[in-house]
Amino acid sequence: MGNTDKFEMMAGVYDAPERIQIAEIASNAIREYTVDMKSKDAIDFGCGTGLVGMNLLNDFKSILFLDASQNMINQIEQKIFDTNIQNAIALCFDFEKDNLSDLRADCIFMAQVLLHINDVALLLSRLYEVLNEGGRLLIVDFDKNEKIISDLVHNGFDQAQLTDIMKKTGYRDVRSKTFYTGSKIFMGQDASLFILDSRKQRIRL
Repeated sequence: MGNTDKFEMMAGVYDAPERIQIAEIASNAIREYTVDMKSKDAIDFGCGTGLVGMNLLNDFKSILFLDASQNMINQIEQKIFDTNIQNAIALCFDFEKDNLSDLRADCIFMAQVLLHINDVALLLSRLYEVLNEGGRLLIVDFDKNEKIISDLVHNGFDQAQLTDIMKKTGYRDVRSKTFYTGSKIFMGQDASLFILDSRKQRIRL
């Protein structure tokens, strides 16, 4: 996954107050879409130190924390151990190198992950394969921001363009909305966050 080396170095100091605050905001936005998922299995994709997924443990039967950074995974595993969490496991996993075929989930959520992905369409296609029929993909990320100029990340996303990519991939019932605007939350710039909800189509016999 993009920028893995950077996240390896940041893992030990990643849980800064501003990141904890944004993670709580993202978690609350995701929770609006998970009211019927207490019996479902979820994946927190690109989970970092688990700031979002840890807030959602009671919303699912289980959560698999996935990240390409082993140091980030070490942080989550320590949290799971320290608080004796029974419905979560963590796995170091790089979708660009590792095989997704053994993974399955009813819901995949990712918060501020897509902006680090070089080939967005490829990732969305591979996550589609992981979802069970009728499964849900929830994406929280930044709206496109022309003030951001970086070789490391996308400068946010146009919701309509992202929706079009997802529909071409096979996702259905795609809908999105901007839910939060904050000061200097994206590389020192004011920015807004959107949430996108989508489903994998059920096969009708």
